[in-house]
Amino acid sequence: MSLLVVGSIAIDTIETPFGRVENVLGGSSTYIATAASYFVTPVKLVGVVGGDFPVEHMKFLESRDIDLEGLQIIKDSLTFRWGGRYHYDLNVRDTLFTELNVFEKFNPVIPESYKKTMYVCLGNIDPVLQRAVLQQIQKPRLVVGDTMNFWIEGKREELLKTLKMLDVLIINDAEARQLTNEPNLIKAGKVIRGMGPNVVIIKKGEHGAMLLTERTIFSAPAYPLENINDPTGAGDSFAGGFIGWIARTDD
Repeated sequence: MSLLVVGSIAIDTIETPFGRVENVLGGSSTYIATAASYFVTPVKLVGVVGGDFPVEHMKFLESRDIDLEGLQIIKDSLTFRWGGRYHYDLNVRDTLFTELNVFEKFNPVIPESYKKTMYVCLGNIDPVLQRAVLQQIQKPRLVVGDTMNFWIEGKREELLKTLKMLDVLIINDAEARQLTNEPNLIKAGKVIRGMGPNVVIIKKGEHGAMLLTERTIFSAPAYPLENINDPTGAGDSFAGGFIGWIARTDD
């Protein structure tokens, strides 16, 4: 079945205690679409980049059978760039710089060929833009959304409006507590369900994830890894795998 992913596309510079990389492909929609492409293709991508977006990054997306008809290229501007440094506890990171560039004025325009897409995954962009995307889609079967602390704090009322339009919200444990002011994650999940989504998935990093529906609470551990070099995009990849499998099985 068809899958649409909308979110940020970035060029990242990342430091961890184990190494440093510059100008690597990043952004929420990039990780979501790439992970989903292992289960369903083509993945329809909507995002924006500048004229500096590296050719090798474009070729990588194409190699994963990601449909780039919805990719806006603003040739006289620069791509969204982000830099971060992780601590030895890889759950902790510092943002070194954020250069929004073309992403600052991103207006997601859904191509006509995308408008009947059955499955939609919204990366953690402005909740106003998330709603604008959904207003362009004709009766999707399932809408999965993500958000982040920045929107919870800065655009709470807009976020609450968007939550009413989601079938599934994927959020991490800290964000769930921030959104609900509830320390217990089960209670937080139930509160979020009351805000709109039928299903809430709370990510807990190395401790796995928890899914809550009206009648079910399901908790899954994470597979333990001995060597972890860079956790960037882990949550987005999780979302991509989730929606990709559902789109593949249509269940």
